[in-house]
Amino acid sequence: MIRPLLQKLLRAKTPVIFADNQRTEPVSRQFGLERGTPIDRYYIARFLEQNQALIRGRVLEVAASEYSKRYGHQVEAYEVLHATAGNANATIVGDLTDSTTLPANRVDCFICTQTFNFIFDIQKAVSGAHHLLKPGGVLLATVAGISQISRYDMDRWGDYWRFTTASVQKLFAPVFTGGVEIVSVGNVLAATAFLQGLCVEDLPDATLLQRSDPDYQMLITIVARKAG
Repeated sequence: MIRPLLQKLLRAKTPVIFADNQRTEPVSRQFGLERGTPIDRYYIARFLEQNQALIRGRVLEVAASEYSKRYGHQVEAYEVLHATAGNANATIVGDLTDSTTLPANRVDCFICTQTFNFIFDIQKAVSGAHHLLKPGGVLLATVAGISQISRYDMDRWGDYWRFTTASVQKLFAPVFTGGVEIVSVGNVLAATAFLQGLCVEDLPDATLLQRSDPDYQMLITIVARKAG
């Protein structure tokens, strides 16, 4: 209850003037997280909500089970992947780029949001995600298209990639032969607001985010199926 109030106070203290085109410093360098709901998280939540029927059985997520528990449907077990030891929530400690560190055919659904951007060996990571899934299993992933650098990630392990629907198709389709559905979301307003670090609550109307422009691919969603 306290956090939303603090976010509201911060928005009131530093209101956004949309006609201000001379700003050289962003409103936020934390994707608007300290102000409210980051715009990319708005799209991620919509994507997972639309595909919640696929979040079932043994469900894997990176670092924590937040989305699995929020959107899961008939979940039998919650799994958590972490690259290094030390995460008390982790049930799998392994590297997506090294399939020998990962259990094969383990999960029915793998939720992997905003992760592939920070893995340099991206093709190996895609294969690692495929390796974890049971036959017929599904990967629900999101990747950044238009975005600022995540300084937190850059300073720790690197921020390497920004994607388009074309690059995602080239990466995932040859591996996930059960089928790949790729959709871009965002428009020029969403992309501009996101780069400035505005949050959803800063916008005059959140429905402005719902129109998708294929020339402004702010976020790309992926439903990739492992062949049965």
